[in-house]
Amino acid sequence: MSLPVPPQIPPSALPPTSAYAANAQPYFPGAPTKDECTMAMLAHLLQVFSGFIGPLVIFLVKQDSKFVKYHALQSLIWQAAYLILGFGAMAIFFVAMFGSIAHNPPGVPHQPGQPPPAFVFFFPLIWLFWGCGWIVNLILGIVYSVKANRGEWAGYPLIGRMLLREYNPAAMSHPTAPTI
Repeated sequence: MSLPVPPQIPPSALPPTSAYAANAQPYFPGAPTKDECTMAMLAHLLQVFSGFIGPLVIFLVKQDSKFVKYHALQSLIWQAAYLILGFGAMAIFFVAMFGSIAHNPPGVPHQPGQPPPAFVFFFPLIWLFWGCGWIVNLILGIVYSVKANRGEWAGYPLIGRMLLREYNPAAMSHPTAPTI
């Protein structure tokens, strides 16, 4: 069985090879370079292990690439939302716990050595929130790092389309643009 012959590109359609460096942008605009794909992949993958630090460093270092900024900013926004929700849940937990300690209903004696009712109720919920959030973080990091490494302008749910308008408006009309 023979392999198919790749289509031939006429020499007039190709740019002169001596005019471009080895790491230059591709001939057609909008396509990310391999270096940009790798940095965007790292922005997603590093969020799994370093939280917001890895995407923040990549966002600050690669200011010249809209592709890398788009992917790093998605990771940063996700990490910020995750931390805000987590700290909000912890604040509610502490307020409820100390409120149940301070407010003892009349006629109910305090039982020493017993945890407050809010602690018994909210503590498993807090652990469940952080555990499920980490699993979502792991899935988002792996799935979108693969897509970024392929050169796709893939967007997180709720975040991607908003950022795509800013960083690549031409991609909004593409069939694979994120929809929400």
